[in-house]
Amino acid sequence: MSQTISTISTDTFADHAHSPDHTLLDIRSVAAYNGWPRHGAARGGHVPGAKSLPMRWTKYMDWVEVPEDKGMDPEAPLTIYGHDADDVDAIAAKFERLGFEQLYTYHRFNDDWAANPERPLRAMARYEQLVYPEWLNTLLNGGMPEAVRGDDVVLCHAHYNYRSDYEQGHIPGAIPLNTNWLEDPETWDRRPPEELKQVLADLGIHQNTTVVCYGRFSFPTYEHDFPAQSAGHLGAMRCAALMLYAGVGDVKVLNGGLNRWEDEGLPLSTEDVAPTPVDDFGAEVPLCPEYMIDIPEAQALIDADDGELVSVRSWEEFIGERSGYHYIEAKGRIPGAVFGNCGSDAYHMENYRNFDYTTREFQEIEQKWAEAGVVPKKHVAFYCGTGWRGSEAFMNAYLMGWPRISVFDGGWYGWSNANLPSETGIPASVA
Repeated sequence: MSQTISTISTDTFADHAHSPDHTLLDIRSVAAYNGWPRHGAARGGHVPGAKSLPMRWTKYMDWVEVPEDKGMDPEAPLTIYGHDADDVDAIAAKFERLGFEQLYTYHRFNDDWAANPERPLRAMARYEQLVYPEWLNTLLNGGMPEAVRGDDVVLCHAHYNYRSDYEQGHIPGAIPLNTNWLEDPETWDRRPPEELKQVLADLGIHQNTTVVCYGRFSFPTYEHDFPAQSAGHLGAMRCAALMLYAGVGDVKVLNGGLNRWEDEGLPLSTEDVAPTPVDDFGAEVPLCPEYMIDIPEAQALIDADDGELVSVRSWEEFIGERSGYHYIEAKGRIPGAVFGNCGSDAYHMENYRNFDYTTREFQEIEQKWAEAGVVPKKHVAFYCGTGWRGSEAFMNAYLMGWPRISVFDGGWYGWSNANLPSETGIPASVA
C-alpha cells in the first residue's frame, strides 16, 4: 500500500463520515448507492454525504472527468469505500495517480456498516421504481427479485413513431410502445383520459400491472429530421410519467435504458412481441390528475409563494437564442420560470444523467434545484419545449419522493401558441 493511502477502521470511518473536511466516495453500483441491497449487503443505500463513482465507470476514458465534475478537491482528504476490498484499493491507486494525496480506504462496509442498523444509510425514497439490468434479467428468467408485486408485468420498449428502433433489437419479451399512442403527435400533450385508458388496456396494462419502461439512446442531433427518434430513453421517461398520471400503480424505469442492458452484455431479441390486451384498465383515468397541469395552473404557480415553474431546457432556449425544435418558431421563456438546465439541447439531459445514461446522483440534482429555490416543500411543476424533458425531471422528483410535483404538459409550445407573455435575454435572477 502506498504511503499516501491508509486503511482505516470502522470507528475512524465514522469520524470521517461526520467530518466536513472529508470527502466520502462510494464505488459500488448506482443501484446499491440508490438503495438496493446488493453485493451481499444487509441494507442498501449510501453513507450520507458520500459521492458515487462506481468501479465499473473506470473502464471508460471519461471517468477521469468525474471527480472534477463532482467538485472533488485533490487537496482534501478522500475516504473510499465499497463492498470489495480489492476494488477499493484499486480505485485508491487510481486517485493517487490523479494527484489526490490524502487517501483512506475502508474495507468493512458490508460487515460492519451495512450490517449494523444503527449506522446511517441514505436511500432514494422510491429506489424500487428505478431498476437495474440484473434485476430485470432475473425477472425475465423466472426469478422473483425484490420489489416485484406479482406476475402481471409488462415490459415496454419506448420509441417515437419509429418501430425500426424496436425491430433492430430489444430486450427479450418487450412490447413496442410508440410515444404517440400516449400523447398527441400534433401538440405533444397527453391524450384525453378515455384514449389513454383504452391504449393502456390494449397494451395489456391494468391499474395493478407492473410496467417497466426503457428506451434506446442513440445520439440524437438537431440536424436529423426527427431527433426524437434517437432519444428513446427520454421518451420512456415521458411514457412513465403519463402512466403514473393515468393511475398505473407500479411504474418502473430501467436505469440507463437499453444502453445499460447492452453494456452488461445481456441479450437482445428481434422477435416481435404482441401485447395481450385486457378488458379494462380497472379504474377511471386519470387517477393522479395532479401529475399533469395545464396553462391556468402554470400561471398560478408563477405567482405562488409555495410553488415553482421549472424550465428544464438548455441555456440557449431559456434566454431565447433558439427554440430548440424544428417545429417551434417562437423563442423565449415563460416569465417567472426557474432555470432547470437540462444540458446541451432539446434531446439531451446531461445534467440529469451520468455519462453511462443512468440517473445522476440524486443528491446532486437535489442540491442544484435547492440553489434555484426548488425544494420539496413547494408545489413544483417541470416543463420544457413539449413534455419529454419536463417528464424526466418530474420522474427524478418522483423517485426522490417529493410530495407535490407535476409536469406542465403544454410546455413552451403550448404557452407560445396561446400568445402569452414571454421573455428573452438573461434574467436578473440568474445574471
